[in-house]
Amino acid sequence: MRAELTEKIVRIKLERDLTWAGLAELSGGLSKEFVTAALLGQMPLPTPAAEAIGAHLGLEAAEVKLLQVPPYRGSLPTAVPTDPLVYRFYELVSVYGTTFKALIHEEFGDGIMSAIDFRMSLTREPDPAGDRVAITMSGKFLPYKTY
Repeated sequence: MRAELTEKIVRIKLERDLTWAGLAELSGGLSKEFVTAALLGQMPLPTPAAEAIGAHLGLEAAEVKLLQVPPYRGSLPTAVPTDPLVYRFYELVSVYGTTFKALIHEEFGDGIMSAIDFRMSLTREPDPAGDRVAITMSGKFLPYKTY
C-alpha cells in the first residue's frame, strides 16, 4: 500500500514538474532531505506537513493519513544496490566504513552514530573542475552500555 502511494507521489511530481525542495517548502520548516525521505516512504510526516503536502498533491484523506504512519524502513531491492548512484554510497561504506568506525571509536569510544537522532543536508558546491555534491550527516553518538 505504501509503495503504491510512493509511486503516485512520484508520478504527480513528474506530471506537474514539481521539485522535492518545493514540496518541502509546504511542510512548515522540515528539511528537503527529510521530506523527500518521507515522500519516498522512509519517514512519517507530522500531521500539518502531511496535510499541506497532501492537499497540494491532491491526495485522498487515507493517503494523507498513510504519510503519517511510521513506515517499514529500508527500500533497497537487493543486498548490493544496482543503481549506479546508490551503489556509490554502498562503495563508500565498503571502502571507508572501517575508517569511519576507527575514527569514531578513537574520538568518541565504543558506540554508534544514530540514524534516528540524525540530520542530513545535501548541497551543490560549484567547482571549476565540475560541480561537487556535498553531503553532511550528523548523528548523535550512542555509546554501548555495559551490564
